[in-house]
Amino acid sequence: MMLCNPQNYPLLAQINQPSDVRLLEKDQLQLLNDQLREFLINSIAHCGGHFAAGLGTVELTVALHYLFDTPKDKIIWDVGHQAYPHKVLTGRKDNLRSIRQTKGLHPFPSRFESEYDAFGVGHSSTSISAALGMAVAAKARGDDSRFVAVIGDGALTAGMAFEALNHAADLDVNLTVILNDNDMSISENVGGLHNYLAKVLSGKFYSGFKEGGKKVLQNLPKISNWAHRVEEHMKGMV
Repeated sequence: MMLCNPQNYPLLAQINQPSDVRLLEKDQLQLLNDQLREFLINSIAHCGGHFAAGLGTVELTVALHYLFDTPKDKIIWDVGHQAYPHKVLTGRKDNLRSIRQTKGLHPFPSRFESEYDAFGVGHSSTSISAALGMAVAAKARGDDSRFVAVIGDGALTAGMAFEALNHAADLDVNLTVILNDNDMSISENVGGLHNYLAKVLSGKFYSGFKEGGKKVLQNLPKISNWAHRVEEHMKGMV
């Protein structure tokens, strides 16, 4: 149970809201990622909950809160169990063990729980349309807030997501859509879109560039490890 205490993670213990993340130096962010992931593992192992999805969005969540001025800028999570790291960084780390418990934290983003939860969500494929609606409304009232929809490759297969993408392409609004391509839905992905994304990341140019980079960096292990992390982060961001 001691491992679930945020105070056992010195850098994470300093983070009470996203503005604290933005005060960190860039070279501190990896340590925050490591402590946040370990804290999540120990906390969810104790209390239960959605496990893998949140672990896969640790770096992305830290990056988003570091780059965007939340809660003025809005992050809309598709399939809310991606948002456990988001809950930790937005003032709820001390209560994370209460998640999914009676009167505890909600397992998904909830507007009633935090001003940082811009959209209440449980099921998938709603993030882009919700963020687009918010962005259109913000532009109409002269609000310069930015809106970010984070959607997984599994959720992207729904018609609602494609309809929102099609609509967004025709509008001049401050909307960013991030595809978190983790190759999974509830189980392994199948189908045409999954195959297309796999081909994009395994094309001749990409593969040749990757293999060439490995050869150049094979005698520089520290830089090679850094390059591998950059590659994985870029896959998610692209």
